[in-house]
Amino acid sequence: MEVIGYGAAAKWVYGQALEPGDWTTGDLLTVQEVRTVHYEAMTPVWNVAPHPQATPAETPGNWRQHDIQPFPEGMTPPPFPEVDHRMGDWVSQVNQLRGSSETPFVERLAIVHNGFERIHPYLDGNGRTGRLLLNLLLVRLGYPLAIVFKNERARYLKAMRKGDQGDYGPLGELIARAVTNNLYRFVVPAVAGPARLVPLASLVDVRAGVTATALRAAAERGRLRAQKTDSGAWLSSKNWVAEYQRNKHRRVKGSNAKRSE
Repeated sequence: MEVIGYGAAAKWVYGQALEPGDWTTGDLLTVQEVRTVHYEAMTPVWNVAPHPQATPAETPGNWRQHDIQPFPEGMTPPPFPEVDHRMGDWVSQVNQLRGSSETPFVERLAIVHNGFERIHPYLDGNGRTGRLLLNLLLVRLGYPLAIVFKNERARYLKAMRKGDQGDYGPLGELIARAVTNNLYRFVVPAVAGPARLVPLASLVDVRAGVTATALRAAAERGRLRAQKTDSGAWLSSKNWVAEYQRNKHRRVKGSNAKRSE
């Protein structure tokens, strides 16, 4: 039910990011959208196993009516009577992301993402909701998604704890890397033609056993047709990778292979 709920919420988020409903105000984000994301994500599991401490006023989409105990790392969410006005202030802060600021954009994203989690407006499901809202903002601002994979969870939580203490650099870096990785992994391959030169990271195909490490090694040995940029990054194409896959098990004549021009 958690997976079904998250899938429904993600579908709603990405649909609204690309084609907002007529009921939206034109702002980057509204309080109603925050409530809707939580409602979509939590309703399926809540119908089966509601939070044991929840009151009838704390169903999915509604702010918590309980205080939250301090977290082991020391962060304490605000008392529940403050949640409503704090969320209003948070949404106002989010809607300033389109404006100019001396603070780097990715750091501002980190600040608003961490701010949502520190308010902890719901009894349960704050992490899922906060990350979906972050992606809603990113897509509406013209960026790829920032997906935090399971093997990055420890680093993500450590960065969030530093954000709780006012150090947003690690969280901003994590968000930036996640956006860049998804740009290379999903966006560039989807729009690049088979002959277009793209970074090796955009040509990875785990199912076919094509990893970034293998492609780089093949490019450096001259087995994969590729070009090296002035910054040291390797570029290749779908056609050249397919050619490499067809020929990689063939014996190379001579002691040193020459890369095709």
